[in-house]
Amino acid sequence: MRKGILFVDDEPELLRGIRRSLFEMTSEWDMEFADSGQKALEVLEKAPFDAIVSDMRMPGMDGADLLKEVAKRFPSSIRIILSGYSDEKMIMKSIGQTHQFLAKPLNGKELQETLARAFALRDILTDTKLKTLISDLRSLPSLPTLYQELMLELQSPDVTMQKLGEIISRDIGMTAKMMQLVNSAFFGLPVHVSDPMHAAKLLGPVILRALVLSVQVFSKFDRVDSCGLSIEKFTNHSLAVASIAKHIAISENQSKKIADDALIAGMLHDVGKLILAQNLPETYYKAIACAEDNNITIWEAEQSTIGATHAEVGAYLLGLWGLPDRIVEAVAFHHRP
Repeated sequence: MRKGILFVDDEPELLRGIRRSLFEMTSEWDMEFADSGQKALEVLEKAPFDAIVSDMRMPGMDGADLLKEVAKRFPSSIRIILSGYSDEKMIMKSIGQTHQFLAKPLNGKELQETLARAFALRDILTDTKLKTLISDLRSLPSLPTLYQELMLELQSPDVTMQKLGEIISRDIGMTAKMMQLVNSAFFGLPVHVSDPMHAAKLLGPVILRALVLSVQVFSKFDRVDSCGLSIEKFTNHSLAVASIAKHIAISENQSKKIADDALIAGMLHDVGKLILAQNLPETYYKAIACAEDNNITIWEAEQSTIGATHAEVGAYLLGLWGLPDRIVEAVAFHHRP
């Protein structure tokens, strides 16, 4: 099925460059171009697009404002920001409504690969409502005790990055969001980061405080009673799998990078359960009951009850957020390699 992409930039030369670099994809993609945020909205009124790729700094309506409006009107669309700046205010403004960030000057191959990867992930899920739900997520819920601990630490005059990193590395939701942020083009790192402690240090206390207190990229898990999922058991299981996965990688003489990726993949392998339990609590309760009553695995019960497994849901979100393919694939196929 053909995919539709809308590119938005006030620089005509950049739009022409995108058109040239993606010419070979015209057999698979329908591409439209707009030179302002307002014109982009006019184009979107005629037909929705699978993805919107917008420059950040534009006169009038900037990229963050445009994607905020797109998120409201077309929540299932993939939203990507292009930026040559690492301005903190811009990061804060765009973080909630943007799935991925790409750096300028634009690399045509990177853009093509990013879009192709995102479209491939969309095909994992067939349920439109589920795609929309996941695309609209700003954050993942955190263990209430860890969330409160992080809030108190951030407001302490003696806050240390060591302590913040320790708190974040014990929480699945916070870790997933951190990986999205620190690996975005805004930070311009030459390699991807998959160590939560290192990620916290790179962001620093000022940005972390703004993200948590102002932009609210972290949130408390508040559906414990209605969904049937024990967040404490879930967290302990995820941390145990993370530790074992990293240990196996080290014992197989893999590099630190692969060992760190194994840790993150292990920690996030069940993140789809968190998404389903928080956003579809009654439905997920039925899936858990179905697994217990029929003596089947939870992923089989999810498939029959929801139409998708937690592995597919988790992989879709992590891929949408731009986490490395190795981690996304490990999450997607951890039940069916």
